[in-house]
Amino acid sequence: MINSQDIKKGTAIRMDGGIWVCIEFQHRKPGKGNTVMNTKLKNVTDGRVLDRTFQVGMKLEDVRIERRPYQYLYKEGEEYIFMNQESYEQVPIARDLVTGVDFMKESDIVEVVSDADTETILFAEMPIKTNLRITHSEPGIKGDTATNATKPATLETGVEIRVPLFINEGDLVQVDTRDGSYLNRVKE
Repeated sequence: MINSQDIKKGTAIRMDGGIWVCIEFQHRKPGKGNTVMNTKLKNVTDGRVLDRTFQVGMKLEDVRIERRPYQYLYKEGEEYIFMNQESYEQVPIARDLVTGVDFMKESDIVEVVSDADTETILFAEMPIKTNLRITHSEPGIKGDTATNATKPATLETGVEIRVPLFINEGDLVQVDTRDGSYLNRVKE
């Protein structure tokens, strides 16, 4: 058990039949009444986010979670096969449990979060930034660079994103795996 005032960013608790991770918290003392903890919690299984207020001193059931690096090996049906970097054990993880799955290529390292007590995998996260090669893009028109114009480009993983006009086929670009936005061109 954990006291509500001990909740910090990244703390996992079991509540309402699910596991929730704190993504924001604020310790607040209103003018009258008891001190409260305002929290923003994210459900690890379905990604729902909710605001919850706890009275200070309230007991909550904490969950010990472990974060370990796993290497992506290959796709088999709707599951992705990952290898634990420490034990070399291969584990299948469902597509909907992997965030940033559209930008994942073989041999990428992801962070797998699991419940330490039950050894069940909660979710896997790609790094926020990843470098991918452009496999197809229309050539930009010379002189059309005064505006922030963009064009579609296909990445090596098969996903199409919007990139500036100066990006060409074969260029290496950095992509945000949360929303698929272009960040910058990577010099090789």
